[in-house]
Amino acid sequence: MPPAARAAYDHRVTADRTGVVVVGAGIAGVACAAELARAGIPVQVRERARVTGGRMASRRFDGRPADLGAAYFTVSHPDFAVVAEEWRAAGLAREWTDTLVAYGPDGRRELSGSTRWSAPRGLRSLVEHLARELPVTHDRLVLSVEPGPRVDGRDCAAVALAMPGPQAALLLDPALAAATRAVTAQQWSPALAAVLRFPQRRWSDFRGAFVNEHPVLGLICDDGDRRGDAAPVLVAHTTAEFAAGHLLQPTAAGPAIEQAVRDLLGLPEPAELVHVHRWTYAKPTAGGDGTYHLDDDGIGLAGDAFGKPRVQTAWLSGRDLGRALVARLGG
Repeated sequence: MPPAARAAYDHRVTADRTGVVVVGAGIAGVACAAELARAGIPVQVRERARVTGGRMASRRFDGRPADLGAAYFTVSHPDFAVVAEEWRAAGLAREWTDTLVAYGPDGRRELSGSTRWSAPRGLRSLVEHLARELPVTHDRLVLSVEPGPRVDGRDCAAVALAMPGPQAALLLDPALAAATRAVTAQQWSPALAAVLRFPQRRWSDFRGAFVNEHPVLGLICDDGDRRGDAAPVLVAHTTAEFAAGHLLQPTAAGPAIEQAVRDLLGLPEPAELVHVHRWTYAKPTAGGDGTYHLDDDGIGLAGDAFGKPRVQTAWLSGRDLGRALVARLGG
């Protein structure tokens, strides 16, 4: 780092102990912050929600967690494999299945492929584990990111925005031209996720299913199977087209989702509980080059928009952005 830039960084860290501000405590933001903390660079993570996790979301129903966001994760990169093994060793993750099924106009068929991993305590527990020693502030809504960079009027050394591009765009001052171009290049599709608890398990030989060419459903997972407790709970994810028509009142879509699941699987009894969660930005459909964005204004972007929409992609993006910030800031 040039002496003048280093002096400016040292001044910012001294004047305002934030150092780097990471906005978003999903897996990309947490992975970024972990690299900075490991290098000794002061970092603060700010999360607008009450909990860590982002789209690796889970919620408890009568004390039992159900995954509402990502359905599972897969491992192909050796560095992410190390993280997965750490989760396994901590009792937080397990290999679930390498075989799902697909429903379509031609009927039902099995699909074998990569091993899917699940989390008995919910996928959110994996992000919480990575963030256990990080300074995360919840219920902390960030309103503006300005040249400097400045976050809500306070200087910092750099900013990492670990969130969908349309959400990041709402924070960015238009003068931050490079970051603004990067976030507006992202495109996202919505989805609804419905937790369905039935009186008893009426399905067998079924762990999860991709549903093709269906007006409502895109994916169904047996949450009792992936959790390992055999609870009679399914989680259904809708198509983007169906979700787009119900974003203003997602709860009203519950009966249609439940009926679609019952019709597909031939379930005779109605669900005892139906909970619908809205994801306005569920999946990136167009993103950026490389694994992250970092510009001369000190604004970084990370997440699964930089590659295939996968948990592994988000972790690698945040990790790589964190390393790039460490290199730039001289940690």
